[in-house]
Amino acid sequence: MIGRLNHVAIAVKDLAAATALYRDTLGAHVSQPLPQPEHGVTVVFVELPNTKVELLEPLGTDSPVGKFIERNPDGGIHHICYEVDDIIAARDRLKEMGARVLGSGEPRIGAHGKPVIFLHPKDFTGTLVELEQA
Repeated sequence: MIGRLNHVAIAVKDLAAATALYRDTLGAHVSQPLPQPEHGVTVVFVELPNTKVELLEPLGTDSPVGKFIERNPDGGIHHICYEVDDIIAARDRLKEMGARVLGSGEPRIGAHGKPVIFLHPKDFTGTLVELEQA
């Protein structure tokens, strides 16, 4: 069902500092910040030859990433994202198998402009999983 790894997301307290670290220290190409108010984050993408790293900074007081940062003051890996060919078919199959889809269960548009859903970390060895339609 899952395709390639789209990105690994890292929650950070200070997006500008994290961007500078990846760009200046590691020499990576980093995108411009992209506010995603519907997800409660501002993101940048560190572009690698085979995938991306997404840096997430909380946007607003109700941000789920803000809650993650409260529990993990230094930040850390927030989720991994896999591509799927058909997000509705993937969602329906996963639900039939007992996996919990977070939120309403309906796909929302993610930072890449494509439909995404998130799967409960308790169903995936403690890892929050994002699926994005390829």
